[in-house]
Amino acid sequence: MVIAIARTHCLRCQLELPQRASFRSAKPFTCGPRGAAKLRSSPAQQRNKHSCSPQAAAQQDLPGAQAQDKPVYRGIYSDWTVEDQDVREVIAYRAGLNVAALALLVETAIVLTSADYVPDVWQNAVVAAGVAGLGASLYLVHMYVTPIKRFMQGLYGVGAAGAVGLALTQGGQSVPQYVAEHPSSVWLVGPFFAAVTGLAFKEGACYGKPEAIALFFVTPVLLLGHLTGLVPQGGEKGLLLTFVALCTIFAGRKWTQAIKDDIGDKSVFMYQALPVEKQQQLDAERSIRH
Repeated sequence: MVIAIARTHCLRCQLELPQRASFRSAKPFTCGPRGAAKLRSSPAQQRNKHSCSPQAAAQQDLPGAQAQDKPVYRGIYSDWTVEDQDVREVIAYRAGLNVAALALLVETAIVLTSADYVPDVWQNAVVAAGVAGLGASLYLVHMYVTPIKRFMQGLYGVGAAGAVGLALTQGGQSVPQYVAEHPSSVWLVGPFFAAVTGLAFKEGACYGKPEAIALFFVTPVLLLGHLTGLVPQGGEKGLLLTFVALCTIFAGRKWTQAIKDDIGDKSVFMYQALPVEKQQQLDAERSIRH
């Protein structure tokens, strides 16, 4: 997965991780350095060749050194490349966001047009698809700070459970329609949207996406306005349409980013997967070198 290129010692051997281990098995963090410096490519080395000798380490330390014929990016702890597994996970992350946005778009159209011809069970199926899409994205999102990611997933879980509870206890009425007619039900599904707010903050802070920043502010205003009744019906409808538009733009524009931007610094994931004593050893060696 990560091809760690040594500085003074062979970092790949010190990490004692498989060459292609998935970085998502490591502990995540909030936002990967979005502009990891790309090194100039050099002739490809044999993929399975590896030496821990001082000569090999010194050779690998040269600018532009790389372990295979792929672009190499400089990380905090080592250099890294984008592997096929990385691409699949990033695509799945973005696809989940698009499924959630599409479900939101469909349900909003049904609620605002009072489309009684759409059975409630179908509406709830669309909701379930959207909830599943966001859940997959929150599972795959690349973040460095594990507690923040777990907190967002916890909010998502509470809100999803609230939606399921409404679907099972309200005589089969669609969840969006019930929430629209009963503002107090925001307490049940609100945590789900709090997770959306957290994801919007992450994307806005990491990549400066204006739609994500706007989504971070619009989402709580929409929910609190509906819960308290302080926003008139026309204003609430405008907020809802704005929310849907921002979600759609946000999900669609994710496809315009480079894959590496959604990965972050894989060397950090490798480092965080190490035992504490190994981390301390690498920290000591890095401090000596610098």
